[in-house]
Amino acid sequence: MDYSHHLIDHSETIRTALERINQLPILSLFAVNEGKLVGSITDGDIRRALVKGVTVDQSVAAVMNRNFSFLRKGKYSIDEILAFKKRKLKLVPFLDESDAILRLIDLEGSRSLLPIDAVIMAGGEGRRLRPMTNNIPKPLLRIANKPIIDYNIDRLENYGVGNCYITVKYLSESIIDHVESRAGREMSIKFIEESDLPLGTIGSVSLIEQFEHDHVLVMNSDLLTNIDFEDFFIEFEKQNAAMSVATVPYHVTVPYAVLETEADKILGFKEKPTYTYYSNAGIYLIRRDILGRIPKGIPYNATDLMEDLIQSGHHVSTYPLYGYWLDIGKPEDFAKAQEDVKHIKF
Repeated sequence: MDYSHHLIDHSETIRTALERINQLPILSLFAVNEGKLVGSITDGDIRRALVKGVTVDQSVAAVMNRNFSFLRKGKYSIDEILAFKKRKLKLVPFLDESDAILRLIDLEGSRSLLPIDAVIMAGGEGRRLRPMTNNIPKPLLRIANKPIIDYNIDRLENYGVGNCYITVKYLSESIIDHVESRAGREMSIKFIEESDLPLGTIGSVSLIEQFEHDHVLVMNSDLLTNIDFEDFFIEFEKQNAAMSVATVPYHVTVPYAVLETEADKILGFKEKPTYTYYSNAGIYLIRRDILGRIPKGIPYNATDLMEDLIQSGHHVSTYPLYGYWLDIGKPEDFAKAQEDVKHIKF
């Protein structure tokens, strides 16, 4: 988002501010002094000041609200985001330590501003999708003329994730070239190249030296999903877990009566019961300090980390995913995705 037209120097006149606001879809300006945010200005602020006798030739410093709402990089919580959304704030300044505006958060156009880093695992060869993946890495296969990985990048960015790593290996240059060719993105994306030895489904996370936030979302690149990342994060914090695993519920109906027995004695039965099982969806929220448990330089899977945490007494929680989810691992999954994307909102 180009936010420069929402900025005005604190010494400019109220008349200039009115002219600027009149051209904006969101009727707000932010006053700056030597690059630092010093106040916010709405058309309502100006109207109230004019009623009190302030003239349009005075500076905007005379009408600006010095007690403005803002978020500070690295020091905000999901509760602040939810509070701003409840107040129906449309634009919120995102400041650095010196009060300079890094960007304006459009809470009307974005779903959230999650205080997390993200890692997209995109190093797999996609062997089950050959020959489609002979020369094209699976994350770049197109669903409705849009690469699979773009659906996931766009969704993360829509939830305000500002820092993302993509781990690559197979045909890595193609993925890097594609992602870097997309202009206008606010999310910072860095690439982590795996060595010749495949590191499993989460091992390459150990190659990332520094994260910005205390929580990290790790997900596979070949997923098509409309998961609500904000709700996932809120539940993760409520559960106070070390790791949370998004899961897909599967309902299995037995077409016969199932007997409940003890030795050779029948205790009762259930007529055509339905059982629900949960499968790993390949999307995880993990506390940053937990990532140090991932060994460096050897294959290591997300299930290995889960087992390690469970065995050591950590809380590993589940987040049932009731929205759309599809792992595009086989040709029939790829064909299904082409049809589903026509009807599912991502």
